[in-house]
Amino acid sequence: MLIKVCGMRSPQQVQEIEELADYIGFIFYEGSKRFVERTPTVHRSKKVGVFVNASIKEVHHAIEQHSLNTVQLHGDETPEFCREIRRDVEVIKAFGVDPDFSFGKTKPFEDVVDFFLFDTRTSSYGGSGKQFDWSLLSNYRGEIPFLLSGGINPRSLTSIQALRHPKMIGIDLNSGFERASADKDIEGLSAFIHQLKHTP
Repeated sequence: MLIKVCGMRSPQQVQEIEELADYIGFIFYEGSKRFVERTPTVHRSKKVGVFVNASIKEVHHAIEQHSLNTVQLHGDETPEFCREIRRDVEVIKAFGVDPDFSFGKTKPFEDVVDFFLFDTRTSSYGGSGKQFDWSLLSNYRGEIPFLLSGGINPRSLTSIQALRHPKMIGIDLNSGFERASADKDIEGLSAFIHQLKHTP
């Protein structure tokens, strides 16, 4: 299972997280409490930039300036936008899920992204710390793999292990493992990830 830890800021914590995570996320959306202007060097994990309705020029600039491997798009970006960005890096397209969400909205993006990310629908583009109803995932019958996000915390372990969706390939961890915004509980993350990966 792929592990993405998002909302990072501290170089020391990034260094520790690299032992645990396949992807490390940095948020370039100024409306977020975890917004960063400078990012630490990432050696082993893939470095992800998270954007909300940024311009193509802004995203390309960040890719070059911060040596990003992956771009996660959390706003109202079009399939054409994703296709343009994907010429340079891996692309994750995020969707906010609630009972009214139609997974048919993912269909136009199937040829232009690498993964989807299903998060809890909020007015602030994620980061709510709230979990959506994971039973809704049964309505997703697309071909693109997805990461699960939204309110995952230490108490979520059993529920995640019980999920059996064939296209779920990983999880995205953020506010549920924080002591304060962008300040991660490394011990808690380590214990959770170890249990997730080593419990049958």
